[in-house]
Amino acid sequence: MPTHELIAKLLDAADATPATDTIEALHELLDDSTIEAVSAPVRISDAAALTGLSAYTLRYYESKGLVHPHHNAAGYREYSAFDLRRIVFIARMRLSGMTMADLQRYIGLVEQGDTTIPQRRALMIAQRERIERQIRELSLALETTNYKIKTYTPEMTSD
Repeated sequence: MPTHELIAKLLDAADATPATDTIEALHELLDDSTIEAVSAPVRISDAAALTGLSAYTLRYYESKGLVHPHHNAAGYREYSAFDLRRIVFIARMRLSGMTMADLQRYIGLVEQGDTTIPQRRALMIAQRERIERQIRELSLALETTNYKIKTYTPEMTSD
């Protein structure tokens, strides 16, 4: 499936519990071996629209060395399918609370090549543990909220 379609599918599914096909689309999107070679690069405004991020955020990610879009002869940024996929990864990690420092470290390791896989794996394991803890904390917050809603709901009377 083309990168643009995969990203759109993920963003459409963001308001619901991820279905199997959404998770498969995410995995395909994150798998660099599935990047289509003939995909035309997109300008920053299109990249922002596709990813749901602002152009400012995309420029910030570039300034931090997280993405490296090509600059055409006129100086405009052009985001490849690879760049778009990396942006989706970065956005997911930021949403899950990964720090910019950890992201910069991770991307730096990726750019050094396969010899850094053990370090990258360790970073991802630590991030998974943070996400799992965050999910547990959010589950308790949801239970607290539901309890309060229940206490504020008038008892239903039957006629």
